[in-house]
Amino acid sequence: MGRKFTPFDIGSRFRILPVGLPASQDGRIDLVMAAGAFGSGEHETTASCLEIIETMPQLEGARVLDLGSGTGILAIAALKLGAKSALCLDIDPGAIETCQVNAAINDVADRVDHFCGTLDQCPETDFDLVLANIYGDILLLVADDLVAKAAPGTPLLLSGILWEYNFDVRNRYERLGCSIIKNRMLEEFSTVLLQK
Repeated sequence: MGRKFTPFDIGSRFRILPVGLPASQDGRIDLVMAAGAFGSGEHETTASCLEIIETMPQLEGARVLDLGSGTGILAIAALKLGAKSALCLDIDPGAIETCQVNAAINDVADRVDHFCGTLDQCPETDFDLVLANIYGDILLLVADDLVAKAAPGTPLLLSGILWEYNFDVRNRYERLGCSIIKNRMLEEFSTVLLQK
């Protein structure tokens, strides 16, 4: 857990800060991350998701599902932009622990539920925003369940998709009734924004 990082900006609204630094005074929204866990914002897929989340008009009052939540950074960003609650789901107990810490230091712990397990074990449905920054092969495996968790009209923001999986992922989710809003090719990975 000892890895240190310096503050950096993502998109036009967010700043990623390590614990213990003073809050930003320039209007940016601080996402304070405990050092050391995967998904603090440096990875291109995390940055890409944050850049899309900041442009979403329909976050006010939304119920968010963050699958493979890791540090919780995406759910925390959505909450800071007006989402009502988030369910952070991960199979790794260490990730759940980190996510709990980050939710607390960002003052959103009371609006986050944590679930350690797989998507098919999670009983909740009718989410207003679905976030999943996980590998493309996993997105293919969970496609039916993930789309079923979303209310009609819900955006699904999928990332962590290596280029070679991009077509298959888009195709699979389109066949499940989603339409593609954005398809962003990054250096190695891609991010796809769909709507159910």
